[in-house]
Order: sequence, then C-alpha cells, then structure tokens
Amino acid sequence: MKQVSMNAAVRTETGKGAARKLRREKQIPGILYGQGEKPVPLSVNRHEFQRMLFVAAGERVMFTLNLTGEGEGGTRLALLKELQRHPVNDQIRHIDFYEVAMDRTVQVEVPIVPVGEAKGVKVSKGIMELIQREVTIECLPLDIPNEIEVDISDLDVGDALHVSDIKAAEGIKFLDDPGTTLITIGAASVEVSEEEEGEEEAVEAAAATEEASEE
Repeated sequence: MKQVSMNAAVRTETGKGAARKLRREKQIPGILYGQGEKPVPLSVNRHEFQRMLFVAAGERVMFTLNLTGEGEGGTRLALLKELQRHPVNDQIRHIDFYEVAMDRTVQVEVPIVPVGEAKGVKVSKGIMELIQREVTIECLPLDIPNEIEVDISDLDVGDALHVSDIKAAEGIKFLDDPGTTLITIGAASVEVSEEEEGEEEAVEAAAATEEASEE
C-alpha cells in the first residue's frame, strides 16, 4: 500500500452550486467520514489528486490529509472509499474518504485474481466463469492487500472455488459467507453431431413432403 500526503481544504459551503464553483476552480469536492466521526466536507486540488492516482498505478493508497481552513487543522488518515465520475468525460466529480486509525480494523472489498489455467479449461476445453469479482475482508489498514490471488490450476469441469477455499493471510479475516461461490468451471457448449444433424434434416424433409402432398 502506498502512503501519500495531500492538502485538503475544509469546506464551509455545500450543495450543488458550491460544488460547481469548486470544479470551475479546478478543485474536487469531497467528504471525509468514519466510524463515529462527524462527516467533514472538504476539497482537494484536482491536478494534485490525479497525479497521485497516476503514481499509485492501481495500488491502494493511504492518504494523510493535511486539513486547512477556518478552525481546522491537523492531519487525518484516510482510505479512498469511492470516486464519482462524470458519465461522459469521466472526470472525477466527487471523492469519498474514509477515516481510519492504524490500530483499528477496517472492512474493505478486495478484487479476486485467478492465477494459473484451470485443468477443466486446458484439458477439457471448459469455460471459466468469475461469479464474484471481490471479497469483503477485515484487517488493519496497512494489511489491506491490493488483490487476492487464487490458484485455479486444479479446477476441473464442474468444480467451483468458494470463499472457504481461500487461505487467509495473517491478520486478514474474510467476511463473506464461506460457501459463497467465486469461480466455476463449466462445460463447453455441446456441438450438434453429424448424426443429429441428419435426423433433423430428415424430419424437415418429411414435413416438407407432407405439406406438398396436402397442396
């Protein structure tokens, strides 16, 4: 997990009009909230935030937010909870930060990444289907993985991988039901044999003959 420091200005004005004004000033409106904490409206510099996302390159980030503003100060540790983007130009319109403490566990969703080629796909030409792409875990902030790799090499056609099949790393607890299906290996689509095709053609020909005789 990458750790970065960033300035964040506490907002005194909220609402759509205030948010539009911030975006025109190349700021991104956001909010900081946490367990038992009063939500804090804030804004961050668009260029600085996008640069940090680029540097992170998909890795999960722990933010040290340096709060500025009237009556505010100090730093807050936070994880990125949600980004709201414009549906057309994909620009970031709002940021949700979730405040954390290093000694307090958090619950987050982490993506599942299949590793290897399933036996049922490689040998039997089956089809792998990712039923659930993420799992919910609980751990300390610095123990949060970017992803969880699962080995699917031994899965054959008809097999499935469940949450209970994943070995949790030290300090990580899975919160999903152990029986939750994550990945399945299904049979390939069955092709119609030449014999079956011949039978279908014979039925169609007989039907055509019968129609002709009725005319």
